[in-house]
Amino acid sequence: VDPWGSGNDALPILLAKDLDATRSYYHDTLGLEIAREDKDDRIVFRCGGGTQLVVTRSTIGTLDSQTQLAWRVPDIHAALEDLRARGVRIEEYQAPDPVTVDGVADMGHSWAAWFTDPSGNVLAVVQPKN
Repeated sequence: VDPWGSGNDALPILLAKDLDATRSYYHDTLGLEIAREDKDDRIVFRCGGGTQLVVTRSTIGTLDSQTQLAWRVPDIHAALEDLRARGVRIEEYQAPDPVTVDGVADMGHSWAAWFTDPSGNVLAVVQPKN
């Protein structure tokens, strides 16, 4: 059995200082379904296509400003319209970061846009150019 085979999904795990704010953001704001909650330690969200996202309690959250999780989308402008309608603030960046125009950066191979959850995790939506 190949443990890295195509039938196996990766399970992203993010850190959160406040699980109540996390539940509200990912479930109420982003609209992700809660698959389960484990005591006061973690929340598992369904992300579509069988993928799940785990957010675990942490005393410090994340200290990193790079992207921790990205969703591949077919239309980045439609995704941003939906996120903004949900009250999500889309980040704007200037050089030396990837420069964004109306929230979207041309990364060469794809277009990308970023937003941040209540614990400082940087999230993205990405539309491949193919």
